[in-house]
Amino acid sequence: MTSRERFLAAVRGDVLDRPPMWLMRQAGRYLPEYRALKEKHDFLTLAKTPELATEVTLQPIRRYGFDAAIIFSDILVIPEAMGQPYHFRDQGGIGMDYALETAAQIEALTPEAVREHLDYVPQALRLTRRELGEQHALLGFGGSPWTLAAYMVQGGSAEGFPRLLAFLKEEPALFALLMKKLCAALGEYFRMQIEAGVDAIQIFDSWAAIAPEDSYEDVSIKWIRRLIESLPKDFPVVLYAKGRAHEREALLSSGARVLSLDWTVDLPRYREGLQSPPALQGNLDPAILDTTPEATVDAVTELLTSMRDQGGYIFNLGHGIHPQAKVENVAALVETVKNFS
Repeated sequence: MTSRERFLAAVRGDVLDRPPMWLMRQAGRYLPEYRALKEKHDFLTLAKTPELATEVTLQPIRRYGFDAAIIFSDILVIPEAMGQPYHFRDQGGIGMDYALETAAQIEALTPEAVREHLDYVPQALRLTRRELGEQHALLGFGGSPWTLAAYMVQGGSAEGFPRLLAFLKEEPALFALLMKKLCAALGEYFRMQIEAGVDAIQIFDSWAAIAPEDSYEDVSIKWIRRLIESLPKDFPVVLYAKGRAHEREALLSSGARVLSLDWTVDLPRYREGLQSPPALQGNLDPAILDTTPEATVDAVTELLTSMRDQGGYIFNLGHGIHPQAKVENVAALVETVKNFS
């Protein structure tokens, strides 16, 4: 069984001799080869140059042999393509070139520009597929409408995104217009990725936890559902809604084939009582990779043992890999998963 076949079998819900594995944010600053590239090119140049994005995507595959590669890009290419550029702040974090405040600004956003402005992403995907061949799965991704709206209305990253929450209450019609435009843009973007050969798409609802407790369905899930419904029927979609695992029924109603869960969730217990369980992905605490190989092996073995004989399981982290993760710990993780049965 190839790595790609293993990944797709897990998405279908099959019981395997070992789970497929990849790591969220598996390319990045913890890799010396990535740091060497970053000395020559800034992040946006890496993401927007197909040959460089392909190289970054393949670095962890070459080093570790993960079962799946996830294309190197950024969720904020969508607002940029729609007419709201972004940048990285000198003091850290994301800054949009302006915050969305008026009806005119939202009406000026152009979802129809996505295919033209983001052509470098399918170019990178096709190059990556050519390099991977048929051996490894290839994933595309994007942010959820709610998570992208957080940056766009706030004007960048911020604790709790208070401007977004105020906008939601004060301008519900404008909020709905923004979400419709984001669904249109993301739908086109995901179809571009599917046409370029991805095996699955992961939606990152990274700021799901800031949604009002009683309205997550209305402000996020219903828009994710609309987005998934716009894609080819039964195409595999992985949904990661950080901090919202307790709203299991809402997540299941999204149409996602795989739920990606953070490290606070007991995976076997989470699956209990589900009539048609989705595939589950997760959920090692990424902080383990900052420690020692011995601690890594123990934590990985404990998680794998808890999911032994469970169909539809994909090994992953419960959040993105830290920049300070140690390469020897990632190597220990990979060997532990590969040798587990």
